[in-house]
Amino acid sequence: MISVTSPGGPVRRFAGLLHRRPSIRLAGLLSVPLLWLVIAYLGSLAALFVTAFWTTNEFTGDVVKVFDLGNFQDLVNESVYRTITLRSVGVAAAVTVIDSLVAFPMAFYMAKIASPRAQRWLVIAVLTPLWAGYLVKAYAWRIMFSGSGVLDWFLSPVGGHGPGYGLPATTVTLAYLWLPYMILPIYAGLERLPNSLLDAAGDLGARSFRTFRTVVWPTVFPAVVAGSIFTFSLSLGDYIAVRIVGGRSQLIGNVVYDNVGTANNLPFAAAVATIPVAIMVIYLLAVRRTGALENL
Repeated sequence: MISVTSPGGPVRRFAGLLHRRPSIRLAGLLSVPLLWLVIAYLGSLAALFVTAFWTTNEFTGDVVKVFDLGNFQDLVNESVYRTITLRSVGVAAAVTVIDSLVAFPMAFYMAKIASPRAQRWLVIAVLTPLWAGYLVKAYAWRIMFSGSGVLDWFLSPVGGHGPGYGLPATTVTLAYLWLPYMILPIYAGLERLPNSLLDAAGDLGARSFRTFRTVVWPTVFPAVVAGSIFTFSLSLGDYIAVRIVGGRSQLIGNVVYDNVGTANNLPFAAAVATIPVAIMVIYLLAVRRTGALENL
């Protein structure tokens, strides 16, 4: 009987094989995570796309598992769904722009001006809102946008009032919720920018705007795009914030939620859910050449 611990044992031979073939060793390490990715993530997406081609019996409410393009025809032919899609993309784009404008100066101060000790505390301050519950933060903004909220109280002495509930309130709320996801990638991108380049630009007589345009922006642009992937995608699929502060506004997420719950039309909800997936696939294909995906 051959011992497994002997020089010619199977365990030794297998260990030798792994040592000689790094590719086999890597495949073994990644097999379980990749299997989970295929089953849990890609499998759920496949189920989503398959369900989108089914229909619902109008009398019984049962799902009819027969291939049909009716759900997608309704999405294309009904103007209300085109309007909701454009509105959702507009809100997501507005949130991304607002977060970019707010995040850049904050990230620049953190990376290039603050002391190393202050940097650590600022990073903690940026991450702290993520530890609070989503609903707590959203309802806090609902209170501020209400008729007797902080904004009305602040603007009433000059005869003004807050915007109330609607798309502006939804945009502001989402911009606050996803701001850390824009600050951190930009901060990481600015940290990789050598201070010597800024000093060299100043020594060569470049003004602040030209230094930003020719030195800072080309270096940090991939990081900005990386942050936009988070803010844009999270805003595009959100349905909770608009229900809390959006008033009567409808976004893609609300249509999916209402068809899953109230309307009990799961196939149509699946068809609507393919819209943000398709938009994000197009967006990722458009930005992959910028190097943004390497900054995630």
